[in-house]
Amino acid sequence: MKVGVDETFAMKPDLLRKAIQEDIENGLTPLIVIAATGTTGSTAMDPLTELGEICQEFGIWFHVDAAYAGTAFLLPEFRDTQKGVELADSFVFNPHKWMFTNFDCTAYYEQDKRTLIRTFEILTEYLKTQFDQTVNNYRDWGIPLGRRFRALKLWFVMRNMGLSGMQEILRGHMTLTQDFVKKLEVHPDFEILAPVPLNLVCFRYKPQSMDEAQLNELNAQLVKSMNDGGEVYLTHTKLDGKYTLRVVIGQTYVQQKHVDKLWEILLSHTSTLTPAL
Repeated sequence: MKVGVDETFAMKPDLLRKAIQEDIENGLTPLIVIAATGTTGSTAMDPLTELGEICQEFGIWFHVDAAYAGTAFLLPEFRDTQKGVELADSFVFNPHKWMFTNFDCTAYYEQDKRTLIRTFEILTEYLKTQFDQTVNNYRDWGIPLGRRFRALKLWFVMRNMGLSGMQEILRGHMTLTQDFVKKLEVHPDFEILAPVPLNLVCFRYKPQSMDEAQLNELNAQLVKSMNDGGEVYLTHTKLDGKYTLRVVIGQTYVQQKHVDKLWEILLSHTSTLTPAL
């Protein structure tokens, strides 16, 4: 499956350039641009190449946040969404979100580690050693001198599953997600509110003859009703002012039967809603 960059909720390069120019004209110095590949709310994929080129033009730090969606880059068919990441000064993703690793575990990459070291290094005599020039002293890469060994649990996951094992599970999540999307698409009373490039589905219940305020209230009732039932738990966001239900199919052992059960529960709760018209 080939995945492109959808611009529905993505950052607009022309608007970014305009904002930077306005700041400069007002005597301000733009410091950083934070782009996203897979936002939490809608899985928006920002156009990294265009944004990165703008940052280079104006000398602005370019950070790419792939906190949730970065795991998808393990799949060759999803690497087009990463084009332009080579222009980033820093990049982050969280293996604890979709790479089968217990909370918390974040992977942070720097184009030039000297920037971090110049920011955080401590030069007191008692911390100097004969190996300072030959090893990475991670005490100089952040605020605390000490840190937990988060990399160990990620190493165990990688050793246990292997690349092919992780890829198989991720592709399974994508398949289950598209199955759920198809159920929504053929039902007349549901509306998908954002593109679904990965495994997050943003949608709402949308019966006919209701205005936006009524639909927002109805979908808030739906989320509460389903969550109170205790069998599933949904979260929500707002996209263009629309109360939006979020389903993420990414649990390590999720199966088709779980998606089918979710659909069954969803239909059951929508049939009992009493909208305040």
